[in-house]
Amino acid sequence: MNSVLLDPRLLRAFAAIAGHGSFTGAAAELNMTQSTISQQLARLEDAVGHGLIDRSARPVRPTPAGERLLGHARRILALQAEAANLLADPAGTQAVRIGVAEDILTPEMAGVFAGFSEWHREVRLDVTTGLSRELARRYRNGEFDVIVIKEHKASTDCRASFAEPMAWFESASAARDWSDPVPLVAFPPGGLYRDEMFARIEREQRHWYIGFTGSSLSSVLVAVEAGMGISLLPCLSTLGRNVRICDGLGMEQSMTVSLYAWETTGRIGQLVSSMTALLANRNARPE
Repeated sequence: MNSVLLDPRLLRAFAAIAGHGSFTGAAAELNMTQSTISQQLARLEDAVGHGLIDRSARPVRPTPAGERLLGHARRILALQAEAANLLADPAGTQAVRIGVAEDILTPEMAGVFAGFSEWHREVRLDVTTGLSRELARRYRNGEFDVIVIKEHKASTDCRASFAEPMAWFESASAARDWSDPVPLVAFPPGGLYRDEMFARIEREQRHWYIGFTGSSLSSVLVAVEAGMGISLLPCLSTLGRNVRICDGLGMEQSMTVSLYAWETTGRIGQLVSSMTALLANRNARPE
């Protein structure tokens, strides 16, 4: 394809001449001399191999070949203008990468993200949920700007931390006698709660087996509600669910909800402050 044919300067000159019906009007619109307009039209006509404007007509008008090209020329120019306006808008051009434990991404946290995005249209929030240990590893490798994870104890560079009450839960409506071996509802290998479950059951000198493995908090809760086994879970994650604290095992040692961020100033600092305030409010809720 002849690159001259798609030169927007030449197409714009041609469209302006056709629109005004004169070289003079086109030159005034494009702030060019009439000679320059004529030269640009001539270059376009040489590229396509056809005359595009009938210069003998008064007012001048497109030739049959010009009529065929005119609609395409105007669409090309419109698309170019649209692309230029799109690139001139900074919305979503700067990414902030956030990693959060699954039960932290609540409607309230999404509201914090929405409020931040409304004030900072240039920022795109890339949010990833996952297992805390994997999120922490990726944060240390520089893959996230901010993370909120669960851990036993916060590191010294933690920006904020809160206690996370933990307990053993069973179905509230499908009660069972959890005699040995005890079926456990667990997260996949590498999950923090999974290891804690095994350690506690073994300290109790109980026999156990994995009755269900769920890749998400939602799937684990559904399995517990159905009576497929017992599971160690954050108390806040069970609010409104058909589960209850399991007799005999009850409460477990609290874990820590930790927020880490490489920056605490500027826009990221504002987001971190809002997230911290929400986590503090979340921690203060009555169980």
